[in-house]
Amino acid sequence: MQDLPTSPACERNQGPILAALRGLLNPQGRALEIASGTGQHVAHFARELPGWQWQPTDRGDELFFAIQARCAGLPNALPPRRLDVLQTPWPADGGPPFAPGTFDLVFCANLMHIAPWACTAALMQGAAHCLAPGGQLVTYGPYLEDGAPTAPSNQAFDTDLRARNPAWGIRRLDDVAAEAEAAGLALHGRHALPANNLVLVFWGRAVAKKES
Repeated sequence: MQDLPTSPACERNQGPILAALRGLLNPQGRALEIASGTGQHVAHFARELPGWQWQPTDRGDELFFAIQARCAGLPNALPPRRLDVLQTPWPADGGPPFAPGTFDLVFCANLMHIAPWACTAALMQGAAHCLAPGGQLVTYGPYLEDGAPTAPSNQAFDTDLRARNPAWGIRRLDDVAAEAEAAGLALHGRHALPANNLVLVFWGRAVAKKES
């Protein structure tokens, strides 16, 4: 797979994210990944969490070949589908839409800060629609937190993002939580990960306890 597009950040963070997911998830379930990109996350999680069925998606199909190549031979990884969070119903490929309550997990890494703010609200609304009772939305990335110092690396990253596109930028955690609340999701967990990133866990209105 040396010729496949690769994200060094995904290689670094997939282990810590997986460790966080292991503490959150039941042994079996159905997962939807938003913005799968190169497919490194979904392939790693599908391999390490064989009781979960994974549905990768991305806004365009340019990287579908990489997702398919990385997931080859993994029976619990479905073919990728095209999904733009701003287009409803999900997905946006002309195929059958996801029915309400289809997924036990919606996972999204590193999207909100490289997308217009409207995508955050759309992510929350779409996830709330797709999640089964007791399901969770789990996001990963950098966030700004009121009352907590921002790491210099995140300050520099935010400045760079806004210079590249004024609609981009690291989001305030409180603003993200407010959009989730408006969609019927509640911020339940905050987990600090390496490189000044966070895993945020949002629960729907009815949450089943993780099986022991």
